[in-house]
Amino acid sequence: MISDKPEVSGLNKAEALGVNAIVVPLPDILDRDERRLIHENEVKDVLSDYGVEAIILSGYMRILTPSFVEGWAGRILNIHPSLLPNFPGAHAHRDAIAAGVSKSGCTVHFVDSGMDTGPIIMQREVEVNSSDDEESLAEKIKKEEHILYPMVIDLLSSGEIKSP
Repeated sequence: MISDKPEVSGLNKAEALGVNAIVVPLPDILDRDERRLIHENEVKDVLSDYGVEAIILSGYMRILTPSFVEGWAGRILNIHPSLLPNFPGAHAHRDAIAAGVSKSGCTVHFVDSGMDTGPIIMQREVEVNSSDDEESLAEKIKKEEHILYPMVIDLLSSGEIKSP
């Protein structure tokens, strides 16, 4: 498990399960492009050191560069809390409620170098009620994410899902 932030709960959860948990902090460099490239190279080194075969993103709020994605094409998954292509980006719940939709959900997709634009693998729906706010909608969707993501990861691992 790799995180760019040392305080995330996933690090402790991984360690408790005997999974290596590594922090690769963002370099303290002002130039955003240079910081991004250096960080991605450091992540690539860790992935290589551990013989990683696929990248499963969760809560990773950064867009990967085309050069990073190219080396992992078809082996990077992400889960997003909306029914893509609707409501990409960081505010999916807010955007779904503002749009007045009756359904939302979650999407597992292959990652490309865009924001939530990679090929969709699978989705699960939830009802959006007039009483829902961002928090209640997020909770409903999170329950579905916890079902969908492991299922898709298992299908990818078994070869039942092929990369695009």
